[in-house]
Amino acid sequence: QLVESGGGLVQPGGSLRLSCVAFGFTLDWRAIGWFRQAPGKERERVSCIKNRDGATIYAEAVQGRFTASRDNGANTAWLQMDSLTSEDSAVYYCATDPSDGCFFDDSDYWGQGTQVTVSS
Repeated sequence: QLVESGGGLVQPGGSLRLSCVAFGFTLDWRAIGWFRQAPGKERERVSCIKNRDGATIYAEAVQGRFTASRDNGANTAWLQMDSLTSEDSAVYYCATDPSDGCFFDDSDYWGQGTQVTVSS
């Protein structure tokens, strides 16, 4: 399973670091995606980090503010979120793509989500 943590309440302009830990399987060979879903909105992918070269992809809305990273030895991925705004409030999920192509239609694991609320 995947377990996210690190969400919470933060003021606009603040930062949070989300963690995604894999239990019972290895993150090796898998791309790791971060997704979010706000009330009344569709789920969107905010970032992806590949395994083979560590390449990262970001949604335009978070480009330059969010940074994805991973440590396969620790079976953990992170999403550093800076300069947060109210538009970033959502439940954030991590997921894995066994093809390592950042294609999540055939994702094999999803986390349970962690709430991020940006408010003064």
